Amino acid sequence: MNAATLASRLLTERPRPRGIADWRHAHWLAVATVCLGAFLGQLDASVIALVFPAIGRDFDAGFAAVEWVALAYLLVLVALLAPIGWLSDRVGRKTMYIGGFAVFGLSSLGAGFAGGLWALVGCRAVQAVGAAMMQANSVALVARGVPERAMRRALGIQASAQGLGLALGPSLGGLLVEHASWRWVFWVNVPIAVFGIVAGWYLLPRTRTCASDAPAAPAAVPGPRLAGAGRSEARLSEARHSEARLSEARLDGPREDARFDLPGMLLLTGATTALLLALSTASGLPLPGWAVAALLLASTALTLALVRQERRAARPILAPGLINTSGVRSGLVVALIGYLLLFCPLVLGPVLLTGAGVSTAHAGLVVTLLPAAFAFAATVGGGLLPRAWSDVTRCRLGALLAAAGLLLFAVLPASVAAAPPLLIAGYGLGLLLPANNALVMRAIPAQCSAVGGGMVNMARSLGTALGMALSVLGVHLAGAESGGRTVLLILAAVAAAAALLTRPARA
Repeated sequence: MNAATLASRLLTERPRPRGIADWRHAHWLAVATVCLGAFLGQLDASVIALVFPAIGRDFDAGFAAVEWVALAYLLVLVALLAPIGWLSDRVGRKTMYIGGFAVFGLSSLGAGFAGGLWALVGCRAVQAVGAAMMQANSVALVARGVPERAMRRALGIQASAQGLGLALGPSLGGLLVEHASWRWVFWVNVPIAVFGIVAGWYLLPRTRTCASDAPAAPAAVPGPRLAGAGRSEARLSEARHSEARLSEARLDGPREDARFDLPGMLLLTGATTALLLALSTASGLPLPGWAVAALLLASTALTLALVRQERRAARPILAPGLINTSGVRSGLVVALIGYLLLFCPLVLGPVLLTGAGVSTAHAGLVVTLLPAAFAFAATVGGGLLPRAWSDVTRCRLGALLAAAGLLLFAVLPASVAAAPPLLIAGYGLGLLLPANNALVMRAIPAQCSAVGGGMVNMARSLGTALGMALSVLGVHLAGAESGGRTVLLILAAVAAAAALLTRPARA
């Protein structure tokens, strides 16, 4: 078998077994597979900070150097989300998602065996490539793989898997570091990744066909379904379950070749790298003031150049036409705000609680209420609301609840009244983010869904970075108590602004 044949086989998406594809609830198996990747990514994001001290002791490195273990991951992830989304719309989202599990698992294995700090940083950068391959396609796989009536619920389940990963990360990381080694924080990813590869192969529907799979006479085929021997998944699903068509019935088909937007990717990478390096000074990266100013100026200049490049590119990575679609631009901003609101309290909560005399273990349990309420609202909590309420209404209600919870957390004594505000804020965010993601994905054409999903995840990653940086900056400038409460007040105002930014998509 030559290299070309091997590559063709690897890049050709295989259909699911007929028994699975024919089951009327098969789309929930696909959602569960996507949730596995969402859980793994957020578990890794929330657990890594706990191992910094152990890594520093093991490699005799200071905090500023160890911070690159997280910074390298974040820089690569943000830079690659949109390009990989572009590529996934051409190669196939199922192929890229399964490949993401493979890259993530292998790099996690390497990170656990790293013999030096910079080898670990390199493995984390490769790990971010795998994470980008999963995250750029997760929202698209859910949005295009379930019936329209189930989209909000499916996106809510995916968001709850992220919340579960966030909630379990700190406790799992503490147990592994205390009773085993920091290396197990990475090795624990390997069996999950292997399971994800197998589940993706059998449970995810095809999202693209190659040229040889295309119908010989397109005009005679009444709909965008696969041709073949008459037993394709799309045809079976359409014949037996027309109400719950799966994504095989929405296949994009063969695409014309297009040159990759390399200038756009380089400008995007430069702009996000400069911005995140500048923001990282808030968490201890030792850079002089002039360097921070230069990085912010460079980020601004590169962003302006990126906008100009994307407007004239034949196949732009960021697709200005999508961003300018009614409801998409505001939805991306709200997605960024939502994760800013989610991650800031996760960082500030332990600081405020331990400063008020609460034990570290108890503080961790209290802060876990935020992602727990987030997961509850994203899955079943939204069902407590009237079914007639639109996603716009749910977004606005969720944003206002988050604003109320953060405001209460800022003004009430942390030692005795932290739990109810965190529950309210988490529940509000669990209503806001799934409904907002559904609004964005409905406004994006199916053939661009991976690019759209990549942009949503890029907004999420930037919101995460901003949340961490803003939290640490406030504490550094004004102290744990005063600075933390000031940041929470700012967040409450930002949450209220998100309610005003939510817009319905218009054709």
